[in-house]
Amino acid sequence: MILSQKETALLQDMMTQEQLCIEKYSQYAQKAEDPALKSLCENLGQTEQQHYNTLEQMSKGTVPQMGAQQQSGQQQSQQAQPSAPSSAKASKQDEYLCQDLLSTEKHVSSVYDTAIFEFKDAGMRDVLNHIQKEEQEHGKKLYDYMSQHNMY
Repeated sequence: MILSQKETALLQDMMTQEQLCIEKYSQYAQKAEDPALKSLCENLGQTEQQHYNTLEQMSKGTVPQMGAQQQSGQQQSQQAQPSAPSSAKASKQDEYLCQDLLSTEKHVSSVYDTAIFEFKDAGMRDVLNHIQKEEQEHGKKLYDYMSQHNMY
């Protein structure tokens, strides 16, 4: 499939955003003081890498099949269930990391929202919609973690 100039530019922008997410989750997993937050960052970072790979396929004019990726994302989702509520206040470091990651997820989701309306191919829109839903799930997981650790 031949992409328009605008579609190509949007894919490049989304790939840049996904690369930023990958790097943040990787760095923040190393900086996190709470092992549960470290694990959450590692799992979400893996999903962001899948998003990047999907966008890379799309940039070559291919509409990726989401079946296998959905199962992988669901397995990671089940593995990354939030820990039990904590009565202790989390460290300032972990709170900062979570706030920054949640803000990043909000922005990335909005980038996908715009792009979905700009693609002419229904299959590509479906793939972008799927990724956006996963980004929203990332935000929910971060919110849940923050809520359980008295950060929100």
